Amino acid sequence: MTYAHKPLHRQVIVITGASSGIGLATARMAAERGARVVLAARNGDVLADICGAIEAAGGSAVYVAADVGRREDVQAIANKAVAAFGGFDTWVNVAGLTIYGELREVSDADSDRLMRTNFWGTVYGSLVAVEHLAERGGALINVGSIASDLAFPFQGMYCASKHAVKGFTDALRMELKQAGAPISVSLVKPASIDSPLPQHARNYMNREPKLPPPVYRPEEVAHAILHAAVRPQRDIFVGGGGKAFVALKQFAPGAYDLLGPVITLLQRRSDAPRDPAGSLYRPNRDGRERGIHPGYVARTSLYTRASLHPAGIATLAALSLAGLAVAILREGRPRRRR
Repeated sequence: MTYAHKPLHRQVIVITGASSGIGLATARMAAERGARVVLAARNGDVLADICGAIEAAGGSAVYVAADVGRREDVQAIANKAVAAFGGFDTWVNVAGLTIYGELREVSDADSDRLMRTNFWGTVYGSLVAVEHLAERGGALINVGSIASDLAFPFQGMYCASKHAVKGFTDALRMELKQAGAPISVSLVKPASIDSPLPQHARNYMNREPKLPPPVYRPEEVAHAILHAAVRPQRDIFVGGGGKAFVALKQFAPGAYDLLGPVITLLQRRSDAPRDPAGSLYRPNRDGRERGIHPGYVARTSLYTRASLHPAGIATLAALSLAGLAVAILREGRPRRRR
């Protein structure tokens, strides 16, 4: 099915998890490109500041303080979009959390809270969105992860939630196609992104967590999301290094399993204090797109940029392998902040 979506400057875009990281980067980029945005997250004070800055720059934005793990809150987001702008054209489910710790240690309550946000938040957002978009058409974009296809030690519940998001998204896409609904469904799968996700994590480890390389900027995910809002693609990997790891897992799953100890080491910092609580149950330290990754952060992903355009498909494998090698070699170098 071919979808004819509006150009970005004519769209209303709903973004959950918009108070930090990928969600915030997407909100700002969408507003800069002329879209009207509806922002949702638990931290209403931060959202008010973000919307104020967008409006001051000439954009149009409204917000809803909402917990996506509650369906009534998600419905309130849609209601706000209808009241403010007459509806919406694209819905982006970004809200997500992680837990660092062995599966045997993580409490049932913590696991349930993570699934409530990562999985049920995506389910509620998707179902509320397609009910609205079934008549007018539009795009549903769910942010999964390379963890939708891979597993990492010490982030087992996060991986489980992202696997579940992929299964749900794929099934919903099939049902909408069967029904002839004019709704595109895209799953964006970022690799490690320099967002505040590690600092917001519930942490059972004895060290502050960090992201395994290669690491990319949140703006690269935002670029992919907004591309899918106009020119939808079924799946988009953000980061050639992540795609390379997925290919390794598919080709040689036993060999990938042997990387467990290396991945574990790469997720632990040695020079930062530990904050065990994170944002699992209440928001804190919001308002920032970037995290505090101590290593190299790639500005763009050549693999992702090429994958968004058919003419670049032939170069993807080479770009992926080259990008992975460069990122790992540069991981030890300090990052220059701007």
